[in-house]
Amino acid sequence: MKSINLRRFAQFFLIAVVLSFPATFAATTSPQSAPNIDVSGSVNTVQRGRPAQAVVVMDIPSGFHVHSNRPLEKFLIATQLQVEASNGVRVGPVIYPRALLRSLRFSKSKVAVFEGRTTMRFNVTVPANFSSDSTEVKARLRYQSCSDEVCFPPQTGEITISIRIKR
Repeated sequence: MKSINLRRFAQFFLIAVVLSFPATFAATTSPQSAPNIDVSGSVNTVQRGRPAQAVVVMDIPSGFHVHSNRPLEKFLIATQLQVEASNGVRVGPVIYPRALLRSLRFSKSKVAVFEGRTTMRFNVTVPANFSSDSTEVKARLRYQSCSDEVCFPPQTGEITISIRIKR
């Protein structure tokens, strides 16, 4: 009799354990994935021999940020925009927006970040004797996105900015 009760108890216990596994898996949070940050660039029509302002824009989803171009901690990865031009086209230095100072869970001190729509600017100058009516510059944007709880591996976005040149 005791062996039958013990066997029923063992079966009941085994069924209870097996049935509790799906609930355990459902209760655990899945790891967050990196946000989809849209990167685009543009420049107005350019006049030969005169500088024109170009922009690269990051659209960072709500609840996320990227570290600024001058993070306050050495271990944080800075946002960096590198622009390459050819055919004698000159590119000026990148002007980054002012960083926002935020208190985040992972840091005891404030962190310098970019959030939302973030615009970086630089000048483009096409030589006065440039023969074509169009050209392009290539931009490479390296950044690390984070939420308040986790940082994701750094990413690099590459874009090509087409430039129309006035006649």
